[in-house]
Amino acid sequence: MIEALNRMPAYRRLVTWQWSHNSLAIDLIRMFMGVALLIRGVAFLSDPEILEAFAGDRAVSAAKYYIIWSHIIGGGLLLVGLFTRIAALSQIPILVVAVFFVHLPGGFATENQSLELSALVLVVLSVLAIYGAGKYSLDYRIFYRDLTASPGG
Repeated sequence: MIEALNRMPAYRRLVTWQWSHNSLAIDLIRMFMGVALLIRGVAFLSDPEILEAFAGDRAVSAAKYYIIWSHIIGGGLLLVGLFTRIAALSQIPILVVAVFFVHLPGGFATENQSLELSALVLVVLSVLAIYGAGKYSLDYRIFYRDLTASPGG
């Protein structure tokens, strides 16, 4: 099998390119997640009834402003890649509640597929919390660039 792959120069170039640019994928996912959370936070801020419709008035009222501002601030931080792990970790409790307590009782394959989407967002945020931002981020430019620089220059 390996010999067959070695005879495929186009595939080999693709794999080589992918390995040298693997940070680009995580950065694109991070940026998309940041935009999505930012939009969701602004939607909740402009119409809090959307948030209350998910879980009821009492359950959400105590955490409403944490959810809204965590999505807005955390989404913005994820978008630019600043304090990425902290921003992702701040979202995880919200998504755990959304998945296991709000959407799971309704089951899979509902009309708006909220369980599936919330679970996907939870997984992506968990990956970002573990992996971090990537090369195309403020985290990398501020904190990590010096660690990867070659000695003497």
